[in-house]
Amino acid sequence: MLRLGLLGCGRIGQVHARSIKALDGAQVVAVADAVPAAAEALAGAVGADVRDVEAILSAKDVDAVIIGTPTDSHFEQIMAAARNGKAIFCEKPVDMSVDNIRTCMEAVDAANVPFMTGFNRRFDPNFAALRTRINDGSIGAVELVTITSRDPSPPPVSYIERSGGLFRDMMIHDFDMARFLMGEEFVRLHAVGSALVDPAIGRAGDVDTAAVILTTANGRICQISNSRRASYGYDQRIEVHGSQGMLRAENQLESTVEIATKAGFRRDPAQHFFLERYEAAYLAEMRAFINVVSGSTAADPGIIDGLKAQILADAATVSRETGQPVDLHAG
Repeated sequence: MLRLGLLGCGRIGQVHARSIKALDGAQVVAVADAVPAAAEALAGAVGADVRDVEAILSAKDVDAVIIGTPTDSHFEQIMAAARNGKAIFCEKPVDMSVDNIRTCMEAVDAANVPFMTGFNRRFDPNFAALRTRINDGSIGAVELVTITSRDPSPPPVSYIERSGGLFRDMMIHDFDMARFLMGEEFVRLHAVGSALVDPAIGRAGDVDTAAVILTTANGRICQISNSRRASYGYDQRIEVHGSQGMLRAENQLESTVEIATKAGFRRDPAQHFFLERYEAAYLAEMRAFINVVSGSTAADPGIIDGLKAQILADAATVSRETGQPVDLHAG
């Protein structure tokens, strides 16, 4: 039985704890959180102990750690976990600093411990099936990838101020998905953004509406659009156009029921937010991590994927601020 320590008992920590409880072969044995009540509540729900972060990272009865704490704590926790020989699952972004991520990579490699980055959308059944069909050659050579990602409403400005910005906090998922689907690294990026949803987001130095164009050395194109507002629910769509056809993954609706009257056809709204939309993905992601730690599969996405997505997010931030495209280099 794999023994897991969970760092962070907020929204994402609770999601992972529920997933692990539903799976065979692993259990959460200890949790930690800066808010004692949150730690106590989650520990009671999964039958775990409440300990401090340092105790979990050095514990002999913890085989692996799940890091779901605020991003500015990831670096020290990853380094400590590696020193103690723990397998690591870390939520995105691995760190706001590309240099820090590279330092973590060196520590993880030196310790020879598995590391998996929390890009849950790779495990969505629809997106995974779409990629399988790309790889099977169903639409020939990929020419254009279009990714749409819109939240139902923006987070509080207090969150925006410490998030690192839309490109590093929100679009980083889409940067990873773009790499996942394209199968080729990007060499050029151009980003634009505005604060159209909430002027306070603009005053905080961020944007809430953005678009990015990425191109590969072979000229293949990916376009990503993000918005912090979608009045109709959580908007998550992907279209991949190829030389022999097109693949598309549509929104998940609250139900598949459609009503037709003389007023026309009407369907249910899109699922409200990521907790509902990606429930199956989070479960599959934790199953994959358990398999990684058991040695049956390699970590994918790994820490290198966290690094490459962060490089794209940093480049998009620079491009938006300067108004100029950014040429990308391997790193």
